[in-house]
Amino acid sequence: MAERPKILVVDDSKTIRRTAEALLEQAGYRVVTAADGFEALALTADERPDLILVDVMMPRLDGYQTCALIKHNPQFRRIPVIMLTSKDGLFDRARGRVAGSDEYLTKPFTREELLEAVARHLPDQRRDPVLTSRPGADL
Repeated sequence: MAERPKILVVDDSKTIRRTAEALLEQAGYRVVTAADGFEALALTADERPDLILVDVMMPRLDGYQTCALIKHNPQFRRIPVIMLTSKDGLFDRARGRVAGSDEYLTKPFTREELLEAVARHLPDQRRDPVLTSRPGADL
């Protein structure tokens, strides 16, 4: 049996990290969390996630910088990166694309929006329909 996909959730909000972790684990994913961009870079090297969810607004190393560093590394550039943010402007989305993000998910998002975004970038993964059909909470 194939190993479940591993997702790295990077957010300085413990609440967002824990909620995303719970939703993703319920859907059958393995989850690793990081509180900032520096921790995310270390975990990307150590854990080799299949997908990364990264908050834009973080202290020290923001999500744009974190994404750009991941995408400019030949070992990690193929890892899909989904930016998480409460900023929904055209400029913010463009900046995310320039940094190399594969998608931009605006907070608050529903469980379904999160799982659909993840599924778009991990298309080969089969998920349990019972788990993915439960009503979700907003993040």
